[in-house]
Amino acid sequence: MGSTPAEVPCDVVSDNRSGLGGGIADVYGEDLATLDQLVTPWVSSVASGYSLMRDPRYNKGLAFTDKERDAHYLTGLLPPVVLTQEVQERKLMHNLRQYTVPLQRYMALMDLQERNERLFYKLLIDNVEELLPVVYTPTVGEACQKYGSIFRKPQGLYISLNEKGKILEVLKNWPQRGIQCLPITIDVGTNNEKLLNDEFYIGLKQRRATGQEYAEFLHEFMCAVKQNYGEKVLVQFEDFANHNAFDLLSKYSTSHLVFNDDIQGTASVVLAGLIAAQKVLGKSLADHTFLFLGAGEAGTGIAELIALKISKETGAPIDETRKKIWLVDSKGLIVSSRKESIQHFKQPWAHEHEPVKDLIGAVNAIKPTVLIGTSGVGQTFTQEVVEAMATNNEIPLILALSNPTSQAECTAEQAYTWTKGRAIFGSGSPFDPVVYDGKTYYPGQANNCYIFPGLGLGLIMSGAIRVRDDMLLAASEALAAQVTEENFANGLIYPPFSNIREISANIAASVAAKTYELGLASNLPRPTDLVKFAESCMYSPVYRNYR
Repeated sequence: MGSTPAEVPCDVVSDNRSGLGGGIADVYGEDLATLDQLVTPWVSSVASGYSLMRDPRYNKGLAFTDKERDAHYLTGLLPPVVLTQEVQERKLMHNLRQYTVPLQRYMALMDLQERNERLFYKLLIDNVEELLPVVYTPTVGEACQKYGSIFRKPQGLYISLNEKGKILEVLKNWPQRGIQCLPITIDVGTNNEKLLNDEFYIGLKQRRATGQEYAEFLHEFMCAVKQNYGEKVLVQFEDFANHNAFDLLSKYSTSHLVFNDDIQGTASVVLAGLIAAQKVLGKSLADHTFLFLGAGEAGTGIAELIALKISKETGAPIDETRKKIWLVDSKGLIVSSRKESIQHFKQPWAHEHEPVKDLIGAVNAIKPTVLIGTSGVGQTFTQEVVEAMATNNEIPLILALSNPTSQAECTAEQAYTWTKGRAIFGSGSPFDPVVYDGKTYYPGQANNCYIFPGLGLGLIMSGAIRVRDDMLLAASEALAAQVTEENFANGLIYPPFSNIREISANIAASVAAKTYELGLASNLPRPTDLVKFAESCMYSPVYRNYR
């Protein structure tokens, strides 16, 4: 009998050329150099002239000094002015603000990334609250939908079914060895008729692979990644379909360092908001009743992490703590009488109750204190639903998490208006402040960007060999701990994004500490100050001075 994909082990072959092992050797000392030290802009040889300006890793545009222009054959190839990086940044922000269409801003930023990486990242870091909605939620959704139309230059690897049997060779085609993060698009086809008939579609034009063909392809990929980059390479799954997401996470979490942002990242950031909200509500998590609209990977992932947190706080078995959490899907409240007909990841949430066909019926029957939307369907938190939450609770907690903005279960303005300003509101997409009855309310954004950078850094800097739920809990607690009294006074249950690097460093330190505590860290000895170590591992986008 032939082996199934699950039975084939991933044999890891050490590749000493990469110097990786989950971490990256800084071959040329660029990132270890202080700002006043000179570094060499290496490509296959020392870059100079047009080749230097065309390499986004080293290009500085008009910030090349006169000395650098002479040394690297740039004199005459640029206008005579020499600008600082700060002036370049101000000019770019001025230009970006002239665009009125978010997708145009996105394309302009991607164009900058292709020309000048350090300026791109400095622009993002210094203007993160303004630009995050452009490069991430919600604009990135439109960019994905129109990817074929706006595609200009590949930024990562593309592995399709055509590469089955040679995925390891494809991974080795990436030109740089010393990489920290590599985007990889897995293409197994599409069932979208519009795309299949679109002459400009740039993906694989065939029906999606399923079943054994899909499983074998993904298994080859997971084995090849570990073989090429080492045992401690971190694989982040993003935007996989529900059934595939749960199956892949379950299958590879015991053999690989893997993390699913849609399941675990979303769960961790939402749990952080709930932990922070306890200070406002004066209740423990165990005192709440939770109702979800949406029972996919996001909804069930959040529910499971909440149940785990309550279990650890109370000592109650997780089967008991799950009973505080109810889910509504497209067919109504998930109850025990439906258990045989629902997907396996929904079954733990099928509790004893009479059938309820819709959300308002579930709100009236369950009387939740927390309402969470992960349905992907806009305007499903109707006025009747939100007013029922306000009737049942002095301070209702309402999280409309679906993206993009058009798919949010309700808007911030609706939540504050329909609860007469009493709600604590959070969303997946950004909303502007709302003025109600003379008071300004600042909606919080439960954005995965709070979690996955710090979580990933914590795993890498500790040399984690596996991801465990306790690490996600540590990330949630670290994020919640950074919400200040001033934030609470403004109705926020998340800290401002302007502090994201500080936030991420603290999350990374907490995740790393938990990794060491669990005995799953391989980078020994443990650093004395994990926060400072996390900060030292972060990328600096400031220009380097060239010899």
